[in-house]
Amino acid sequence: MKKLLVSAAVAASVCASGAASAEDIKLGVFLGLTGPIESLVAQMAPAAEAAIAEVSDSGKFMDGSKVTAVRADTTCIDSAAATAAIERLITSEKVSGVIGGDCSGVTTAALTNVAVPNGMVMVSPSATSPALSTTEDNGLFFRTAPSDARQGVVMTNILTDRGINEVAVTYTNNDYGKGLADAFQTAFEAGGGSVTISISHEDGKADYSAEVGALASAGGEVLVVAGYLDQGGKGIIQGSLDTGAFDTFVLPDGMVGDSLPEAIGSDLNGSFGQAPGTDSEGAGKFAEMASGFDATSPFAPESYDAAALIMLAMQAAGSTDPAEYKDKVMDVANAPGEQILPGELGKALEILAGGGEIDYVGASNVELIGAGESAGNYREIEIKDGALSTVGYR
Repeated sequence: MKKLLVSAAVAASVCASGAASAEDIKLGVFLGLTGPIESLVAQMAPAAEAAIAEVSDSGKFMDGSKVTAVRADTTCIDSAAATAAIERLITSEKVSGVIGGDCSGVTTAALTNVAVPNGMVMVSPSATSPALSTTEDNGLFFRTAPSDARQGVVMTNILTDRGINEVAVTYTNNDYGKGLADAFQTAFEAGGGSVTISISHEDGKADYSAEVGALASAGGEVLVVAGYLDQGGKGIIQGSLDTGAFDTFVLPDGMVGDSLPEAIGSDLNGSFGQAPGTDSEGAGKFAEMASGFDATSPFAPESYDAAALIMLAMQAAGSTDPAEYKDKVMDVANAPGEQILPGELGKALEILAGGGEIDYVGASNVELIGAGESAGNYREIEIKDGALSTVGYR
């Protein structure tokens, strides 16, 4: 792919945005509007836009500047399409920050091929590949979702607590699926568990009988499906149920959403898993204030928080130039400072404008560690009566 050669133009545009006068500022909402997690993104995008509207309507951002959202489709699975989409956000739309991407593979491609060469900040609400923790990002990449290195441990704990010691694993054949499967297997085997087989599957197939046959031959008490709820993961589950290969499934975050039990029906009852989530005060406030989207949907809280962090970092830096505000993201996300919950972004802007400090807690109990990723809170779920049910938090 031809590298972008527009760094100077982008720098000029974002520096202009940092001037001390009211103006319109754009943020990219860079998520899989189509593709295998489309049903989740239907809640994530409006959640991010809710934070943008809250800040813009407050009149307290950057001397009264207004903020608008510009959507772009990652597709979740097509790196070339995602790269073209983020190029448009930067070169044509002149955004000053990017909320996204969503799936790990397209996020990595967009980050390394476009965002880093052009000095653009990205805050992902849902890219969870452990490899992103060590990707060279020049301090431009953050994520409000935890790494799958953490999810592998949480999933192991859930299985152990349920007395399950032997599992089969299938994963979608991309950065997300392979990274999660490897992280889980390492944690599970370290805890004394046994993985009978770990095989990949491709999305978009009409027939998964070969994969299901291999999984069934290896056996296991349950089947771990590290895939996508609107794509191959769903196909693997349906094929397993149809043949009697497995009747209970472990559902990591990419498989957690209302569309899966709606598609499979009561046969999914008893399956369980986890997705980022918390029962914090901030999560409750976010649910109360949400309008037009499901605030409890996986990664919706993280999407609100990703957008909020970008704008609060801008306010703290007094600039919308990514080169300047990138160094403020960790500052506004963590202590010390006054704790800020959803619905309090105007208050946070006032504190920052006055030279004060904030500790943004947000909807997902934000605490950024390491290279700028969430420390990790998880909601344990189980399918009951054909619907998602929360049974605890980890």
